[in-house]
Amino acid sequence: MSFVDVPVSHGRLEGVLWKAEAPRGAVVVCHPHPLHGGTMHNHVTYRIAKAFRERDISTLRFNYRGVGRSTGSYDEGRGELEDAAAALAFLAERVAGVPLYSAGFSFGSRIALRLPMEEKNLRAVLAAGLAVDLFDFEFVVGLTLPKAFIQSELDEYGDLAKVRALVERALPPKQLFIVPDADHLCSNRLAAFEKIAASAVDWLLSTSQRANG
Repeated sequence: MSFVDVPVSHGRLEGVLWKAEAPRGAVVVCHPHPLHGGTMHNHVTYRIAKAFRERDISTLRFNYRGVGRSTGSYDEGRGELEDAAAALAFLAERVAGVPLYSAGFSFGSRIALRLPMEEKNLRAVLAAGLAVDLFDFEFVVGLTLPKAFIQSELDEYGDLAKVRALVERALPPKQLFIVPDADHLCSNRLAAFEKIAASAVDWLLSTSQRANG
């Protein structure tokens, strides 16, 4: 694991890069809302990255503009998407020639899902904690690449019935994984989230491999 500075138009993004010895892929992991305490060290974000690392996928977590040592300031999702694209480009240079993935939690799930609309080289997306009660996720229905969703049963920012309906409308391949008896932050349910994240990553990797021949 190494601390890195990702170059961006406004200066730098603070990041943590973990490189597998023989990587099967590489993933950029996006954290929750920066105005509500979200950082790359968020415990759900960390466990998403851990699930990928345990499957020999190199991971890059990063702080959006204005968070930690990252320069710049909050930009209502527009600039944060640019930051994610810059992080992905940085990762693709450092871990070349492998499949690329995006992942994220809460606000970061929306960024991770929007990233394939800007970056066509992504193989698949993992999105956890969709805050469908706060943000518009309707664009998800048009995404054609494999999508794994993780949602807490009692998520106070993302009603499970609404998430189910969204996933049902989305194009395949897709899969919804549910964390039972958990709130948005998976308070006291992180062990359960970790197991489900492992299953979601396994599904995502196998499905994306089949989809890409």
